[in-house]
Amino acid sequence: MHFTKLHGNGNDFILIDEYHEKIIDDEEKSDFAVKYCDRRFGIGADGVLFLGRSKIAHIRMEIYNSDGTQAEMCGNGVRCLVKYALDKGYIREKGSVETLAGVLPIRSKQGQKTWICVTMGKPQFQRTKIPAEGTGEFLNVAMHGYDVSAINTGVPHAVIFIDSLDDPELMKEAPNIRYDGIFPKGTNVNFVKVIAGNEITIRTYERGVEGETFSCGTGSVACAAIAHRLGKTGNRVKVNTKGGELRITLTDDAAYMEGQAQRVFEGNI
Repeated sequence: MHFTKLHGNGNDFILIDEYHEKIIDDEEKSDFAVKYCDRRFGIGADGVLFLGRSKIAHIRMEIYNSDGTQAEMCGNGVRCLVKYALDKGYIREKGSVETLAGVLPIRSKQGQKTWICVTMGKPQFQRTKIPAEGTGEFLNVAMHGYDVSAINTGVPHAVIFIDSLDDPELMKEAPNIRYDGIFPKGTNVNFVKVIAGNEITIRTYERGVEGETFSCGTGSVACAAIAHRLGKTGNRVKVNTKGGELRITLTDDAAYMEGQAQRVFEGNI
């Protein structure tokens, strides 16, 4: 079985190409992800991407986290999938990707590095859309010693603004919020430091990975959207993650995420 390893700002994925034929049965994909995402006894990755054909978009993405759960969407994963599809000729500079969170238009610019812009849809602030218990928007709610805001940018995200990201206890405290019963499907947890009106730095604890990742695309959009909602930034935000920068643009109709994606290696298992 052939695989390709890619990453978007250090958020890394194993990609299985099912564009021409089914490689792994659907009921086996979860176990496959658990086995081969293992960084000591497998290939090592935050998740597995399955690229297939779509009847409503140019290509389709399925993503399974390293714990075997299937995610609705992943911003960095979409860019990696598109990078691979561009290299294979499955998609052109402008196209679309079908995900469980909907069809996402994309455009790309290839040079020495590949930059891909993904239309991420309209961020959902209402609790019923996150989902979260209660009604109305979820902004600055006191939880576990923090003021927490929540949003859905394809998947649920909690956003917390703090003065310093250096506290080693942050990722130990994140699971308290990730598993809080107020989020029926759980949530990703982001800690944010505002650098300026157009720049923030974030750290993300990812649901499904159950730990910190080097970057999170949907998390970057979530942090930028909440920061803008609370008047902390403008509508164009540079988001610094451990693995690199993402550029987020917010409009009345949608959020746009722009970032890089790179191949790492390929092989057979």
